[in-house]
Order: sequence, then structure tokens, then C-alpha cells
Amino acid sequence: MPDVPDVSFARDILPMFTSVDVAHMRNMMDLSNRESVFAHASAIYAAVLNGSMPPPSSGEARWSAEMCATFKRWADSGGPP
Repeated sequence: MPDVPDVSFARDILPMFTSVDVAHMRNMMDLSNRESVFAHASAIYAAVLNGSMPPPSSGEARWSAEMCATFKRWADSGGPP
């Protein structure tokens, strides 16, 4: 039986990014693409942890502590698809 990752991009990470997030960040990174998100994981994590992403002016909810921890766990485990 193959190992199933604890957290995966498709199942756990991608759903955290709204269509507004994807559109807003389009010129800097593709939040709908695993490779792009993994390449920018450190910056994304810092931004969601400090509350600057999503921007307060967007009207979208900040990520919960659990969401931030899930993202960090995904990134620290090599960004499984």
C-alpha cells in the first residue's frame, strides 16, 4: 500500500486559496499551481501568519491558526501534490 501524504496540495492547500486570492496574486505567483505555491511557500506562510494575506481590504477572512499550521506542515514535508 503506497504512503498517503499527511497533507496534500490538491486536497488540503488549494482549497484554502479563493478565486479572489488567485486573481489578486496572478502577476506574482500562481496560487492554483502546486510548483508555484511551493516555490513561494516561505513568503506565503509569512504573509498568512502575520495577517497581510489575504489583505484586510479584500474582505476575506484571515487564515486560522489551523490553516497556517496545515500550510506549514505541507511545505515542510516537501509540498506533496
